[in-house]
Amino acid sequence: MNRKTLNIPSGGRQMKTILLEPGHRKEKLPGILWIHGGGYMLGMASMVDFSCGKLLARRYGARVFSPEYTLANKAPYPAALEDCYAALEYMWDHAEDLKIDRERIIVGGESAGGGLTAALCLYARDRKKVKVAMQLPLYPMIDCHDTESSRNNRGKIWNTRRNHWGWKHYLGDLYGKEVPAYASAARAEDYSDLPYCYTYVCDGEPFYAETLRYVEDLRNHGVEADIDIYHGDLHAFDMLCFWTKKARRAKEKLCQIYSSHIDLV
Repeated sequence: MNRKTLNIPSGGRQMKTILLEPGHRKEKLPGILWIHGGGYMLGMASMVDFSCGKLLARRYGARVFSPEYTLANKAPYPAALEDCYAALEYMWDHAEDLKIDRERIIVGGESAGGGLTAALCLYARDRKKVKVAMQLPLYPMIDCHDTESSRNNRGKIWNTRRNHWGWKHYLGDLYGKEVPAYASAARAEDYSDLPYCYTYVCDGEPFYAETLRYVEDLRNHGVEADIDIYHGDLHAFDMLCFWTKKARRAKEKLCQIYSSHIDLV
């Protein structure tokens, strides 16, 4: 795959964005905005190199954009969301030059990137400009309130203490107050008219309950959504233990879902 660096305008600055694309494909392809995780506090755009976003692009042919969005230790919400929307809007506005099929724009990401995915789909729906065809919020960090699984959780990699730390910095002055749905998608009241959703999560990790509830909320509002559940308490198991049977099975199912919902040519 070819790897390029773009500078996308966002909030008066130029935001570094990594573009991965197959070198032999010149026709219009699906465009995937892949948002990295890290609890809103950590991570970088180059994490796309070992993400499911790159896997989908390599296997099926797609153009993948990974934005270096503003982390919460530099600026709280809504900075990260606005950066991600700027990248999504850039993909839409420059679809002809970038050879992106506007009917096949996908948003996805892991953990906090999954949380931003869900929030971005709400935001794009309400802005009524960019049409998202599919969302892939993998084990998403979407609920700023404690849930049955995030409360008193001592799971590996991510746990209750780190979850509070991430939300406190991301929400800033909003922490402990009424939080808008664009900051924490679990706080939304209307999930109608959102794109098809596929996700997976482990049953022992902090985001188990909120992931299940997000899928349920989508279904209750008439949105098609599917989920697979794997046993374990290792957050981001598909990235950190990518060689295991469980990780390979999760990624293979993701590929099957993707190919069945996106009209690939």
